Amino acid sequence: MAKLTLTTFLTLDGVMQAPGTPDEDTSGGFEYGGWLVPFADEGMNQFMTEVFDRVAAFLLGRRTYDIFAAHWPRVTDPGDPVASRLNTYPKYVVSTTLEKPDWQHTTVVATDVVAEVARIKERTEGGELQIHGSGALARYLMAHDLIDEYNLLFYPVVLGRGRRLFPDGGLPTAFEQIEARTTPNGISIHTYRPTGRARFGSFALDQ
Repeated sequence: MAKLTLTTFLTLDGVMQAPGTPDEDTSGGFEYGGWLVPFADEGMNQFMTEVFDRVAAFLLGRRTYDIFAAHWPRVTDPGDPVASRLNTYPKYVVSTTLEKPDWQHTTVVATDVVAEVARIKERTEGGELQIHGSGALARYLMAHDLIDEYNLLFYPVVLGRGRRLFPDGGLPTAFEQIEARTTPNGISIHTYRPTGRARFGSFALDQ
């Protein structure tokens, strides 16, 4: 049975929208695409190589799938740690509108997402079932307590607008940190596992 992991890039104020290019995702009038690029460094690349070394299959939302499908099939170097996995490993894309995907090894999940993801986890062996980006899908799966581990890469920039990973009204959830590192350009990388519902207390002095 595979572990379901989420890896995503975030600003300090939690924005995950369009990290890679200015035109990656301009929905909602977002004008700050490509905010990750000035901070990219070898430490980030090393961590992402480690992540992709653990993958057995991918689970993606439609928007992220379309972005990946437009780029990664053109990277044909078999030694590329990202392209070599994305182009040859199983990919499951959650979509009700995608009917005939052109990217090889793609399966569309259109209905009963929670049950189907549980089945994919059960039959995937030898590594992780990985979500990359895919904010809407990640938020849906978080609401059903299906994500086993989070790799959150925080970049030293604040944007003030854009879609965020953790929404208002999400489940109050506690986490344990299992790894942390900082790259030369100040990317703070944290790996967390959920431990259940958040607990609460008080520092108020007894009256």
